[in-house]
Amino acid sequence: MRVWFRFIRLNRRVTAAMSARLRGLGLSIPQFDVLSTLTEREGLTQQDLAARLYVTKGNVSGLIDRLVEAGLVERRPIPGDRRSHALHLTPAGADLAAQGLAAQAAYVGQTLGRLGDDDLAAFEALVLRWRALARAEAENPTD
Repeated sequence: MRVWFRFIRLNRRVTAAMSARLRGLGLSIPQFDVLSTLTEREGLTQQDLAARLYVTKGNVSGLIDRLVEAGLVERRPIPGDRRSHALHLTPAGADLAAQGLAAQAAYVGQTLGRLGDDDLAAFEALVLRWRALARAEAENPTD
């Protein structure tokens, strides 16, 4: 349990640090999540985006509305589908996403990047094993 609590506290510390950096750009973490995800793959529907972010479509809907109003994201019609729209970054959204990604890279470099190659490799192996266990548990929950 000690390792679990340390992990949770580290997650909170890292999240708070990134939140402060992103606030300096005028972004929240959820807004940055959307923008950075769209830098990886534009044209996602809100449903696809919600699945990638592990949130509900309802959570994404209001967030996208605000990003559209801010001129950072645009909805484009999908031919043959009157219900869904493809989400794309505007030039301002792409620029802000790039700034957020640079802030994130700087923070990672200042923290995780200071670990040696062997430590990073061992840490990555443990994280991947933990992720596999978490995925297996999600597929076959055992109370």
